[in-house]
Amino acid sequence: MKYDCIVIGKGPAGITAAIYLKRYGYTPLVLAKDGGALERVSDIENYYGIPHITGPELLKAGVEQASGLGIRIVEEEVLDLTKEEHFLVTTNAATYEAKTVVLACGTSRNRYAKADAFEGVSYCATCDGFFYRKKKIALIGNGNYMAHECSVLENICKDITIFTDGLPLEAEVSPTIPVVLDSIEKINGDGKIQSIEAGGKTYPIDGAFIAIGKASGFTLAKHLGIELNGSNIVVDSTYMTNIDGLFSCGDSIGGLLQVSKAVGEGANCASFISKYLKKNNL
Repeated sequence: MKYDCIVIGKGPAGITAAIYLKRYGYTPLVLAKDGGALERVSDIENYYGIPHITGPELLKAGVEQASGLGIRIVEEEVLDLTKEEHFLVTTNAATYEAKTVVLACGTSRNRYAKADAFEGVSYCATCDGFFYRKKKIALIGNGNYMAHECSVLENICKDITIFTDGLPLEAEVSPTIPVVLDSIEKINGDGKIQSIEAGGKTYPIDGAFIAIGKASGFTLAKHLGIELNGSNIVVDSTYMTNIDGLFSCGDSIGGLLQVSKAVGEGANCASFISKYLKKNNL
């Protein structure tokens, strides 16, 4: 099935965008593994008409409201986003096709401060793997997103070591790829990354790829070549990115990180998507 729009993220921005698209007569699909930062908010006191509510309560109410309108909400981890004739969104379980996409998956949460001071560090295997062919690389992460990046790098790089930084390995990778389960104690380099110390051993490397946690808006943007300002996705006045048909709203685009802003942007974003679909006869 080809959806009119796939919304990545089920927080206030994403769910609001999906609700408005449904009311405009379109068929949206919401993909999200969790509710993001709002799941950890214990008390919200500044949202219009609701004196007190917790983040999880607000998330649950929004999801139930969308589900009640017949909007399909799939709890799967998004691993990749590509564009051919239409957009393809790959999760840990399936691939979905859509005419448009909204990135509403919050702020970047997979930066790795230990490595960011060095050159030779990448957050996108698809973008930068080619530059490390026949070189020794580290892949830092432990879950499904790491395994997806590993599958890309395996076709390019012949010497890969996975570092989970003390976390258990939660995804399947080729048994021929070494996995270091020890915590990373230190990263060394003279401007450019040169080695990783973990478990009392030193591992020489030519580069490192970061794939911690799940793919954020930042990492999905890097994969597709979306313009970024720091870790924020850049959009125009219609909430569209530099990729035609790809929109973003909420915390993903920065600004005031508040529920009220996210809801307003979700509604506006849906309005512009509706106009885009009509204009392009999609």
